[in-house]
Amino acid sequence: MLWRVRAGLADRPGALAELAAACGRAGVNIVTVQVFPEGTSVTDELVLQVPPEWTRDQLQELVTRAGGSAVSAAPVTTAALEDQPTRYVRAVREIIAQPASFPDVAAHLFDADVAPSTGADDVLEMVVGGSATIQIRRDTPFTPTERARAHALAELVGEVLDTQVPPAPHQPGAGDPEFVTTGEVVSALAGGKVAGRAEYARAEGDAPWPVDLWVDPAWHRRGVGTRLLADVARAARSAGAEEIVLTAPSDTKAVLPMVLAAGMRGRIRMAGESLTVRIALTDLRR
Repeated sequence: MLWRVRAGLADRPGALAELAAACGRAGVNIVTVQVFPEGTSVTDELVLQVPPEWTRDQLQELVTRAGGSAVSAAPVTTAALEDQPTRYVRAVREIIAQPASFPDVAAHLFDADVAPSTGADDVLEMVVGGSATIQIRRDTPFTPTERARAHALAELVGEVLDTQVPPAPHQPGAGDPEFVTTGEVVSALAGGKVAGRAEYARAEGDAPWPVDLWVDPAWHRRGVGTRLLADVARAARSAGAEEIVLTAPSDTKAVLPMVLAAGMRGRIRMAGESLTVRIALTDLRR
């Protein structure tokens, strides 16, 4: 059975050798090793092949006796044996092909989740384009090396999105749609036809107000969605909302660029087939 184990070890010659010797005596095989330096200590991540009858407590006791501290262990599949640089290259390719997949890709890459679980998770926060915030979390603390890698990935997403950001709303001209706000609904009208529509709905208590937004494919990448999102956000704020939530299919590529172009601060989450953006309205530009 395969287990992923993390442990702090003293940063001195022979520390890892002592752990390897203890594993060898116990019939535990070290399959892969990653080392994360942290000042006067290091965090070692090992994938171990362990006798099937072993429990987590036995494994943690073995590593602790060999000099490990803050030991964590979790069963894994053979996917844990993938070469780490290869995993990062594949992740970069996925992000370039579909920047909106970044939350899910990052969570998978760091063996984390995008949703809170116990409330005591360690949180890794990444900011894309200066405004879109993505959080992933897990029980095992993130190392400084992992945080640096995550921030580098976030910078990559920002650079990719810079080439995809729709034009910001501009002054109306010939052929541009007219944006009309009526209560909860903002419509983009062009030639008497609806080119796009956004609508908010009230929510109870402190829950974010849901927003439904649609743009005719013929008007994609012309700033219509950006303007609709900005106008419906202002309308919701005027009605008393402090936060809105926009949900779209996970393969929608325009959501992140649209949020960034509107100058909003949003928290991005991808779960299953849905991409969710929660946007605080307190600092919304007027």
